[in-house]
Amino acid sequence: MSSSQLLFWSVSVKLAKSGRRGRVLSVYSGAGGLDLGLEYAGFDPILCLDTEPTARRTLTLNRPGWMAPAPGDVALASRVFAPGDFGLAAGDLDLLAGGPPCQPFSKAAQWAPTARQGMQDPRAASLEGMLNLVETFQPAAVLIENVAGFLRGNGSALSTLEDRLTVLNERNDTQYKLQWWIVDAADFGVPQHRQRAIAVAFRDGRSFQLPERTHTADPVTAWDALHDWKEPNPPEPTGSWTELLASIPEGGNYQWLTAKGGGDELFGWRTRYWSFLLKLAKDRPAWTLPASPGPNTGPFHWDNRPLSVRERLRLQSFPDDWHLEGTTREQYRLVGNATPPLLAEALGAAIGIELGLYADYSPQLLRPRPASAPPAEPPRRIPKHLRDAVGPRAPHPGTGLGPAPRSPIPAD
Repeated sequence: MSSSQLLFWSVSVKLAKSGRRGRVLSVYSGAGGLDLGLEYAGFDPILCLDTEPTARRTLTLNRPGWMAPAPGDVALASRVFAPGDFGLAAGDLDLLAGGPPCQPFSKAAQWAPTARQGMQDPRAASLEGMLNLVETFQPAAVLIENVAGFLRGNGSALSTLEDRLTVLNERNDTQYKLQWWIVDAADFGVPQHRQRAIAVAFRDGRSFQLPERTHTADPVTAWDALHDWKEPNPPEPTGSWTELLASIPEGGNYQWLTAKGGGDELFGWRTRYWSFLLKLAKDRPAWTLPASPGPNTGPFHWDNRPLSVRERLRLQSFPDDWHLEGTTREQYRLVGNATPPLLAEALGAAIGIELGLYADYSPQLLRPRPASAPPAEPPRRIPKHLRDAVGPRAPHPGTGLGPAPRSPIPAD
């Protein structure tokens, strides 16, 4: 990038809003789930950084006042921006928040050709840029949201974060101390089971308490999220096995069609990945939505078809006035990688109360819940042309004896 482009990128940023609303610098903004939830919780983004053009177009489509300049690279931004570009001094920023690229730390990546590499993955290098921004801006609080593997297990980023914050504290007389938890978004009202790592650090070293888990005993269900949405163009299933969806009960997957299931035996027990032919159940939260689903990868709608983009957005707790740019595949990736806005709102509200922005808060992104869901449709018999194939199948041979992840991270 030329020096003139860097200058344009820097001076084109608008100043933060004044008033009692907090100011947040958002990194790895993606589809805007974290930013939107924080906005509801009283924080206005002074800058949104993301390298994906579709993500930046999505942000400016929905919030023209948010600055999401190209190229959006966090490492580059840490060398370009200073608090004075936003009318701030070091320490004036209320919050720096983001979800670094999750692929290096995801469990699913263990089965990808490149395999999960954690901090050894080149995509994890931008984390240093985020930490440089923390040192430059010295926000009152830092919030990080990611997959569980980001902070837990071999190859996690935990030691990198803690070591870097220790050095940062020594150089700047700050007291950032990382606290972290693994949470399920469904416990906070998101109609989807989604395990996330949450990390928070305050500049003055204070302790932080997670917001109350409000929906553990009574989770918001897929029916609650989708009951009043009539999909105008329902996606057609294209997978080679999706004709079997009608033969699987709601909430089930291919294991229904094994020796330990209740249907005809077409597959060996535990010989496929969990989300293979996985279906939603009306009376439960959705399973985790993937960012790049294959043609046979669920969760599928109980109507035996793929979920639409809008249905996926609802299951992530986005409001209906939030729209995505890009192709359908790009939109699937954006929504699958997004932070659920309702989870972000809960976290942002707890941080806002801790920072004294307000005394109390009630969530705004929770949808009104309908009456109980209608009963599930019973599964049908498998298609006629597959009935001759029914018969005994070998199960998975056991723990450690089946297919192994490709090039897993070595143990410490």
